[in-house]
Amino acid sequence: MNETELQKQLQAKVKKKLEPLFARYKMDFGGIDASLKWKPIVLIIGNYSSGKSTLINELVGQDIQRTGQAPTDDSFTIITSDKGVAMAETPGSTLVNDEKLPFGGFKQFGEKLISHICMKQISSPILENMAIIDSPGMLDATSEKDRGYDYMRVLGEFARMADLIVLMFDPHKAGTIRESYEAIRNTLPEKSGEHRIIFVMSRIDECDNLSDFTRSYGTLCWNMSQMTGRKDIPHIYLTYSPKVAKPEAVARDWPQERQQLIDKIKKAPSFRINHVLEDIDRQVNEVQIVAQAVAEVMRRGSALFWKYTNTTLFLAIALFLFGDMVLAGMLPFIDQTLIASLRGGTFEPATLIVPATLALAMLILGHLAFSKFAFRRLLKKSLANPSALVTLDSDYRRNLWRRMEDKVRQNLQVLKVGDLWRGYGRSLAKIDHFLGYDLKMYYEKIVS
Repeated sequence: MNETELQKQLQAKVKKKLEPLFARYKMDFGGIDASLKWKPIVLIIGNYSSGKSTLINELVGQDIQRTGQAPTDDSFTIITSDKGVAMAETPGSTLVNDEKLPFGGFKQFGEKLISHICMKQISSPILENMAIIDSPGMLDATSEKDRGYDYMRVLGEFARMADLIVLMFDPHKAGTIRESYEAIRNTLPEKSGEHRIIFVMSRIDECDNLSDFTRSYGTLCWNMSQMTGRKDIPHIYLTYSPKVAKPEAVARDWPQERQQLIDKIKKAPSFRINHVLEDIDRQVNEVQIVAQAVAEVMRRGSALFWKYTNTTLFLAIALFLFGDMVLAGMLPFIDQTLIASLRGGTFEPATLIVPATLALAMLILGHLAFSKFAFRRLLKKSLANPSALVTLDSDYRRNLWRRMEDKVRQNLQVLKVGDLWRGYGRSLAKIDHFLGYDLKMYYEKIVS
């Protein structure tokens, strides 16, 4: 079975098994659905002068993107190649409404964003099995203008879809852009794995001399350590444009370094199926911790229900048998109690009226006590300390909880007594089975 067939099989199984579970816990299945659609994706990001467009033009062998040191494009441009299409441009309004493409989720960001998304289809061999997304240049707080949409959230959604993220810096602004910091520190780690991100210092031929290059490279390394919070600095690829670089400005090893970067980008399609499984694994773990919290509330609610039920039944039976004896002296219309009529052999159906009424009243009172008092108190207590509902015994679990705590609260706030019988325990068992068996099976197929 090749990767394409495996992905189609996985898509069918995931949709059938997981979509209803995601809906139950009010979670968006679109993220998983989108990751299974379409082609491998390379996302290229960086500040406006970092050489993104130059690199893209070199990769596809055409001057498809405008270049320059001033901002040239403020759109997310998806560049790909389809058979039979030599040159075409599709607006965002069409892309987000095409169910065959993975961009439907971007409708949530509004018309301002949609008007700043487009797809360019060109004739390029490298793009037959992948797509490249060029992004608006990142900005400083001092120069940022209102884009009209949440740039970081949008960037995060594109990052989640991408199989490779190329983060570019230029030697004159080596990691000092505010949005670069936000992306590296928060957005990208939350939406993508570190192994999907490669760091690139471009335009190195513009350094005046070796000392200038060393100073810029050292500045970028220091800024990277501050942004990532890591002591070990990830590999930083070096590149330049051979079209504009002067031969005397190109060091001996730079062409080899530049070729390594290009080869890495060309290998992005080979990462696809692994990344799809990683995304599914991550998102199913997210829904699992929500399901665990809800299931624990339901377990405690069920135990509380049976405690109240047993107590209520005991009191109802006691009132049925002996309640009229207690009330006989206070209610003149009780001529004979139930027990007395049974002992004396003078039982009549009318004798059941008072005992049955007392027993029924006790059952109603017990139900109201549970639903209006005990169950609500349980929910209030759970909402006050929801982390007590799950086991947080590792950094992974604690980070997962921080991401999903709001979703847990959202689910707990709408629970009702009737949900005790809606099979939340079975839903959690299905999620556990998918993670422990189905997903493991597909990982094994990839290895084999």
